[in-house]
Amino acid sequence: MANDLNKCMFIGRLGKDPEVRYASSGDAVAGFSIATGESWKDKQGQKQERTEWVNCTAFGKLAEIVGEYLRKGSKVYIEGKMKTEKYTDNNGVEKYSTKIIVQNMQMLDSKQEGSQQAPAQQGYAQQPAQNAYVPQQQQGYSPAPQQSPAPQPQQQQQYQQTPQQQYQNGLPPGDDWSDDGIPF
Repeated sequence: MANDLNKCMFIGRLGKDPEVRYASSGDAVAGFSIATGESWKDKQGQKQERTEWVNCTAFGKLAEIVGEYLRKGSKVYIEGKMKTEKYTDNNGVEKYSTKIIVQNMQMLDSKQEGSQQAPAQQGYAQQPAQNAYVPQQQQGYSPAPQQSPAPQPQQQQQYQQTPQQQYQNGLPPGDDWSDDGIPF
């Protein structure tokens, strides 16, 4: 299990405005869903399309940023880990819900409508101490305050290095990353 990897990456658009709540500890929790689409041509040459909805949850400063800058229709890159929870519905039937615990978010729109202007293509990531999953307890959350002060982006920005910034020439050391044998 030590060598396993739980990492998901998505680019999509928000289906509705994010819902931000605050835990009894004061930590922000944002819930939102994004639509990811794909298209292809079937055997008859007709274009086909499919949309998948991805439920996402962000915690802490990242949740506050999501609540401040993302709106319905916002295009975002989301990176995180998959979490499946089991629950019992009102009829006593056990069900499962899968969501992404967001660890990194990048806004892809050129401008954000309905909120303060945010820098284009700005990346935000969880601080290391906030990277751990915090289980949700429905009784522990309250709706977001109506008159909360707007967070200042300069104080909340946590940049995650891109692979090009982490490695010399954008490639990890010790690997042969030539294009030989790649069919495209």
